[in-house]
Amino acid sequence: MTPRRLRSFSASLFALAAILPAAPAPASSTMPVPFLNWEKLPALPDPEGFAAMFAGVSGEMLLLAGGAHFPDKRPWEGGTKIWDDAVWALASPHGEWRKIGALPRRTAYGISVTTPSGVLCAGGSDAQVHLAATFLLIWDGRKLHTKQLPDLPKTAANLSGAIAGNTFYALGGTERPDSTEPLNTFWGLDTTNPASGWRALPPCPGPARLLAVVGAVGDTFYVFSGVGLHAGPDGKPVRTYLKDAYAFSPARTWRRLADLPCSVAAAASPAPMTADGQLLVLSGDDGTLVHLNGPRHPGFPQSVLAYRPAEDCWVKVGTAPFSRATVPTTVWRGKWIIPNGERIPGYRSPEVWSLDFMPPR
Repeated sequence: MTPRRLRSFSASLFALAAILPAAPAPASSTMPVPFLNWEKLPALPDPEGFAAMFAGVSGEMLLLAGGAHFPDKRPWEGGTKIWDDAVWALASPHGEWRKIGALPRRTAYGISVTTPSGVLCAGGSDAQVHLAATFLLIWDGRKLHTKQLPDLPKTAANLSGAIAGNTFYALGGTERPDSTEPLNTFWGLDTTNPASGWRALPPCPGPARLLAVVGAVGDTFYVFSGVGLHAGPDGKPVRTYLKDAYAFSPARTWRRLADLPCSVAAAASPAPMTADGQLLVLSGDDGTLVHLNGPRHPGFPQSVLAYRPAEDCWVKVGTAPFSRATVPTTVWRGKWIIPNGERIPGYRSPEVWSLDFMPPR
């Protein structure tokens, strides 16, 4: 190539680069890696522990409620899953759990968030049906109160929920225990006026899903992974593990985000958020070992992924000291709480962990 043609070719490349979107900068170049500080809190006084409890804070007490487990035999041994209704409270990180009351009915696999009025709980299931009930758990310092709120528009279990701004968002799940496709639904509840009820919002543009991990930064609601469903040859539901991600905000509605490096269905949710706005996805089921039952299953992956909204990228930032799925989170005394959950398919854990973030390295 002659010098003149080389100069012309270089100018063309420069012009093309000017109109193409710039490649994202390497994640480590602009955002520090959070240092994860894990601490064990007192375990729930149940030998087995529970999956998919409600969790939140009211009257400065950490509350855990409901959940489901196999207290005797495992599923492959013919064991029966038992739903629970107990409400437990912890007054301090070095205290003891005590039972302070009961839910209106035995419930698990719903969603819960902390509000100034109490722990807002919605949906879930019992041993027979899926539920639409929405209510507040309120601890007044002496007694537990339950305040009923408007039901979800449909019954829903294995849905996902988090507060962004003043809105409690609820996404997906399944309408019935025998559903072979997820709900393609997205609802919002004004936490400053919950009596106004749930309103339907534009559904997520991706596949309908259950067991997604969700989180919030400001007024933006994030959706990560989860599973789709379809009917298998025998008519029973078959899962499809997803890796896509989306964000919703009132101003911008939905937008597609960078895919996750792997599926993280049923990971701790809502996703813990660092001080600089990174959302962490802890453990979860990547779907690679669904063919193994509990005794042969090594446990869910323990990796911790960070989603960085400013860069729309994913980074592995460490590992969790546990393997967990179907586990809620809440913030208590400035730390993220990860209580109980499923450690191996068919096995729960009574452990309660806290997470905070040391100065970045």
